[in-house]
Amino acid sequence: MELSVHTFVSLDGVMQGPGGAKEDDSNGFERGGWLVPHSEAGQLDPMGTWFEKADAILLGRTTFEMMRSYWPQVTEPDNPVATALNGSKKYVASNTLSDADTAWGDTTVLRGDVLEQVRRLKELPGGELQVHGSWQLVRTLHDAGLIDIYRLLQFPVIVGDGKRLFADGSVPATYRITESQVLTGGAGAVSLTLRQDGFGSTGVGEFVVSDGQEALA
Repeated sequence: MELSVHTFVSLDGVMQGPGGAKEDDSNGFERGGWLVPHSEAGQLDPMGTWFEKADAILLGRTTFEMMRSYWPQVTEPDNPVATALNGSKKYVASNTLSDADTAWGDTTVLRGDVLEQVRRLKELPGGELQVHGSWQLVRTLHDAGLIDIYRLLQFPVIVGDGKRLFADGSVPATYRITESQVLTGGAGAVSLTLRQDGFGSTGVGEFVVSDGQEALA
């Protein structure tokens, strides 16, 4: 399976607490719910196609507990997010949750060396092992070079502080944009799909002037 990451992100890269004030208020974050005023008029429509590609879901503990308290309440049969999250095979990375703590459909706790366990999951046949939210887990997986695809919904808002998708010290990497769409109506979010095209370095160069013309060196 390929490992894909899906998240909402602001212009300044914040992915913390987009859906509500108490979704993730760790580190004193007071701007939870920043996405909500910008989510009308089809701005979240790409999520349906995201979840259609999922063969399994991988979550960090905090995101798992938040989703488990919310999504089982959504019983609308035409809701693609609820259908996928409530019915899919799920994995949660945690050394503190017991099996009883994770009673949400078909859920397995990944304990110990999460990177090695994710490598083994990626070797299984199938489409995508999808991560949603899960800031700390995403950072760990990114720095290990395990993420094949990012799917982002970026909104034209600056949050100012909070957990950022790519914080200082992230391992350099290069991506190709394979799909992009400006969503009409509302705030005009941008949907991006990026596939890893190089890990460990972004490459460098410089602009020079040669024979009176600007050129790349």
